[in-house]
Amino acid sequence: MTNNTISLRSLLEKEKLYGINFLDWFRNLRIVLKQERKEYVIEEPVLDEPAANAPRTDKDKFKKHMDDMVDVGCLMLATMGSELQKQHENMVAYEMIQNLKEIYEGQARQERYETSKALFQ
Repeated sequence: MTNNTISLRSLLEKEKLYGINFLDWFRNLRIVLKQERKEYVIEEPVLDEPAANAPRTDKDKFKKHMDDMVDVGCLMLATMGSELQKQHENMVAYEMIQNLKEIYEGQARQERYETSKALFQ
């Protein structure tokens, strides 16, 4: 692991995900994954396993996706509070993000809307 990777991952380690900070945590996660070239794991569903007679390139792509999925899932779980870890420990990275977006993105937008509305009243 390079020093750049270590320093960028510290963004996530500074502030674990507890829900209300989802948008900030998600932004930092995307930064880290973009640098590690693994952002696709949270944007694309799990690939179907190639057939036994599939070309080697398809099998290699699948293996890389699975390996990256495990790395990203562990990183995500390690940077969550314990309650969120328990809720997501049996999900892959893509499923975790989809679930977290459902729960917290709308909530965070509503809170920002109410805050900005209060500022202009």
